[in-house]
Amino acid sequence: MTHQAIEFLIPGQPVAKSRPKFARRGNFTTTYTPEKTVNYETLVKLAAADAMAGTAPIAGPVRLQLVINLQIPQSWSKKRQAMAESGQIAATKKPDADNVLKAVKDGMNGIVYHDDAQAVELAISKRYSTLPGVRVVVTQIDAEAA
Repeated sequence: MTHQAIEFLIPGQPVAKSRPKFARRGNFTTTYTPEKTVNYETLVKLAAADAMAGTAPIAGPVRLQLVINLQIPQSWSKKRQAMAESGQIAATKKPDADNVLKAVKDGMNGIVYHDDAQAVELAISKRYSTLPGVRVVVTQIDAEAA
């Protein structure tokens, strides 16, 4: 049995989660997350919190569906842009779908669910669009069904 779904849109060009960076500070090495990743995860948190409207995070397993809409390159011809919008050209350029998924999952931690390990079913698609962004649908599922 599934429960009500939480659905929201993360506006703008999707951003892949970057690997941690390292910096030397005298005799010490520190680890930090690149600013672009931090900013995108903050945008995810804001969109997720708005969709949750103050309700508590989901406690059980969830199904996570992502539709990643990438901006169509402006440098392409009108014909090629139209083909991309209609789905005739696959969105094979970066960012990678799995790295966008990581950034979105991390951004929802503590807001939509307690921990992203609760995502036990995943469906991801990536395409070109005139409206870039990521449509997210999170549905709680019963533990027996997982």
